[in-house]
Amino acid sequence: MNIGMVCFPTYGGSGVVATELGIALANKGHKVHFMSYSQPFRLNQFSENLFYHEFNVNDYPLFEYQPYESVLASKIVDVAMYEQLDVLHVHYAIPHASVAYTAQQILKSKKINLPYVTTLHGTDITLVGRDPAFEPVIRFSLNHSNAITSVSESLKKETLNTFKIDNKISVIPNFINIKDYENAREHCGKRKYAPKGEKILVHISNFRKVKRVEDVMHVFDQVRKEVPSKLILVGDGPEKAAMEQLSRHLGINHDVINLGKIADPKEILSMADLFILPSETESFGLSALEAMAMKVPVISTNSGGLPEVNIQGKTGFLSNVGDVDDMAANAIKLVSNAKLLDQFRENAFTQAKKFDIEKILPQYEKIYNQLMIKEAIIG
Repeated sequence: MNIGMVCFPTYGGSGVVATELGIALANKGHKVHFMSYSQPFRLNQFSENLFYHEFNVNDYPLFEYQPYESVLASKIVDVAMYEQLDVLHVHYAIPHASVAYTAQQILKSKKINLPYVTTLHGTDITLVGRDPAFEPVIRFSLNHSNAITSVSESLKKETLNTFKIDNKISVIPNFINIKDYENAREHCGKRKYAPKGEKILVHISNFRKVKRVEDVMHVFDQVRKEVPSKLILVGDGPEKAAMEQLSRHLGINHDVINLGKIADPKEILSMADLFILPSETESFGLSALEAMAMKVPVISTNSGGLPEVNIQGKTGFLSNVGDVDDMAANAIKLVSNAKLLDQFRENAFTQAKKFDIEKILPQYEKIYNQLMIKEAIIG
């Protein structure tokens, strides 16, 4: 198959999933054409089946806001025509679903049929999508998608409750390549960050308000008072300055290591004892899954799709949003009991194997094939 892949290239779950999916498809022999305004940060390997088509949104004085959608639609049309795409897969509904529809209609005028799949990742529905200004466009473009997938049952239900979607939504969860984690081992870096054998807690995110990074600080503050611990933060974003200020106010800044953005966090997770994810909402929780694949139990909220990934009392613990006392108590329970922590580590890895790419990839291939067969019949 010749597959077009559209995603945001930034540090976030939707871009990671799109990139890893494209790489896995390429490894199976499909040709995958990425289209974005900059190279996706995990698209850093060579493959004869991987292609990257960059487009530039020029700065015209006439426009206060540059026409990203129009430029992307033109790029899709160009790639579809000259690379003979069989199917287009767009990640994140806003604005990619509506852009895909526009490109599809342009191609139809040229006697080219290009079906498109829209994958919903979360905040395109749970946050941005709730803005009434976007509702008609989202509903229209989703109802005209040839297929829709959602990364969790929770997100599927929320989409159906928020919009009047007549189209079928198939749940295909996020994934990891378990082979990349099975041979990973602890590095000597743990002695550097925890020279006295302290427990290491890790949080990875894009530091937006929805991630509630301040709760990470409060949870860690309670944990370190009971068990000598260090906190490693991976990522960057708008809440970073406030988080740093809070850590100084709490007097924990000397035990907090902020590493910034890291494309592949496996080495950091290999040092971790616990992963902390107190988000207000997570449609899936890819970072939690990556932690579990490294045998790291997860302390998280019970919002969105997290209970579909993190199993209460088995792979970690779930708490209500904002309940830092409960999260801290659960974290202390684990890091102060070596036998219990080891059991949760093994449980986490067993759960993570259920989301291996080898089990997920065929579900996407099935959808692509169904769309191609349908278009062939119509054509």
